[in-house]
Amino acid sequence: METKENANAGFTDEEKKAMAERSKELASIRKRSARPKIEDLEKEVFRKISEMNEPDRTIATNIHALIKRIAPNLTPRTWYGMPAYEKDESIICFFQERGKFKTRYATIGFSDKAHLDDGALWPTAFALPEWNEEVDERLRELIKKAIS
Repeated sequence: METKENANAGFTDEEKKAMAERSKELASIRKRSARPKIEDLEKEVFRKISEMNEPDRTIATNIHALIKRIAPNLTPRTWYGMPAYEKDESIICFFQERGKFKTRYATIGFSDKAHLDDGALWPTAFALPEWNEEVDERLRELIKKAIS
């Protein structure tokens, strides 16, 4: 149970860092008069992936390759310092490494712009402790549905 002390602690250092990264991303966007080149956005995604520890680096690399194969219309970029993929300037999905917020597994999350609706209740984030064939197959299905 959360104590009163924890409830009043404010943002964690990790949350503050993510917000600072997002602030830099927004400042960079405002400085440009034209839409940034996809190559430059992708370089930043690769830079973020290269900074990750294993197994998250492998998972993020595989997610990136999968999205490039099955959804080449999604634009890679960073979002709160995390690899993310957008369509029509809206984030569709993003990868969160376990080290970012000191969790026990990485996650792939989907925004409300992703078409994952399924009745009155559906998940928007999935735990990714490792990469394997089952993960590849399930993510392939989810990403295809998200962009449909």
